[in-house]
Amino acid sequence: GNGASIDAYLGLGNALVGLGDYDAALASFNNARNTLAADRAKGELLNKRQPLIKIDVFQALCEWWSGDVESATTRFRDVIAVMKSLLEVYPHSFNLRRDLVTILATCPITSLREPDTAAKLLPTVPLAGAASDWQLQGIVYFRAGDVDRAIALSIIDSINEDGYLNASLDEILASLDDSEIELEEVEAVLHRLQQFDPPGVAARGLRESLLLQLKQFPSDEPNREMAIQLIRDHFELLAQQDFAQLKRKMKVTDEELLSITQLIQSLTPRPGTLVADTEPQYVLPDVFVSKQDGVWLVELNPETTPKLRVNPEYAKLIRRADNSEENNYLKNHMQEARWFIKSLMSRNETLLRVATKIVEFQHGFFEHGAEAMRPLVLRDVAEALDMHESTISRVTTQKYMHTPQGTLEFKYFFSSHVSTAGGGECSAIAIRALIKKLIAAELPRKPLSDSKIANILADQGINVARRTVAKYRESMAIPPSNERKRLA
Repeated sequence: GNGASIDAYLGLGNALVGLGDYDAALASFNNARNTLAADRAKGELLNKRQPLIKIDVFQALCEWWSGDVESATTRFRDVIAVMKSLLEVYPHSFNLRRDLVTILATCPITSLREPDTAAKLLPTVPLAGAASDWQLQGIVYFRAGDVDRAIALSIIDSINEDGYLNASLDEILASLDDSEIELEEVEAVLHRLQQFDPPGVAARGLRESLLLQLKQFPSDEPNREMAIQLIRDHFELLAQQDFAQLKRKMKVTDEELLSITQLIQSLTPRPGTLVADTEPQYVLPDVFVSKQDGVWLVELNPETTPKLRVNPEYAKLIRRADNSEENNYLKNHMQEARWFIKSLMSRNETLLRVATKIVEFQHGFFEHGAEAMRPLVLRDVAEALDMHESTISRVTTQKYMHTPQGTLEFKYFFSSHVSTAGGGECSAIAIRALIKKLIAAELPRKPLSDSKIANILADQGINVARRTVAKYRESMAIPPSNERKRLA
């Protein structure tokens, strides 16, 4: 489509700019403009103008880099005028407002910069992408001083996806490579950056992030000061959930401590995720499992198994008795195409056989859930299907099954076994499910220890050691009993 062609021309133009071939880059940008012209009559005004603005900005930058400052100035001035007029028509367009703020704050033609206008527009631009918008805020906020701006951008570059600063101030100072900048200046800029949204960002750890968030609450917020005191002075006790010690040290009742901890629990432990612009990665299942007329059926997902065939027009070109070079070339490729299609069909058939056998082995899971999961290893499926174990391993790697219990990786259904008192076997997955169920039903004030859980399982005929219970509990990210103890 034309959209893809425009992006291709822009990508080529940017690559040519990087190589210093400005004339060829400008030609590529003109090609993008000509491609866009065919669609200019379609769609509403904003949709028609935004791609052209993008091309104009790239072309203006190219002109500036090539030394044609006059043409670049004219083009940037026109772009800014168009964007301002569009913003009056579309005041709620986030992309348009963000792009205008960027140009007004960072335009290489310094005479066209309007930092005050950009700063006024900025509060209405919600943060939608961690790194780029952080830089945008930093550039505008620190427009008055080059040194502060350099420090701010260095700090921003050191903020990870969770919103935390992952470099020390000494490391940031060293990266600036300026002997005149003092550590106190870096810390001062950090404190200013920590006032940006989202609250708690640019902190050097969880404690500092929580304190930053609490300090942005109104001063009359109930329990605000007590929550700050708790995080500042007794953070370790909170992490250990040692509520008895907390009550003694802070001189508060159960009810007061509960209110304070509820305020803390309302905070965000990873503030960077509030502005992350990463797209969610959805798993596309390879097979579907459903119950029809009391029988579990396995079907391939047609979206992951496209039907391929040889183009008959090309097949007609091949002449059987012709041994010319061209005809042999076509014959060889025809044979490769047919082998490729046959290999895909064989792969899909193997995938379906393995999935069907897994469902057959784990019938109890599909009927009753994880607690009924049987022990299963790759060898069991390989022997049942008369295949090599390595084939089963390859077929079950990064393959997914859509079931009534959710979309699960094939590997999920394989687990080691634990002997039972009756001489039978129980799968590790089933034991994890039992442990999770026991912990979910425990009394908040009297959580079950690993030893107690091991004893309960032993009463059910499942012999597991306390350390095995601990290992399974940790694999499910469930804290030990002393950390699970909480207020009722």
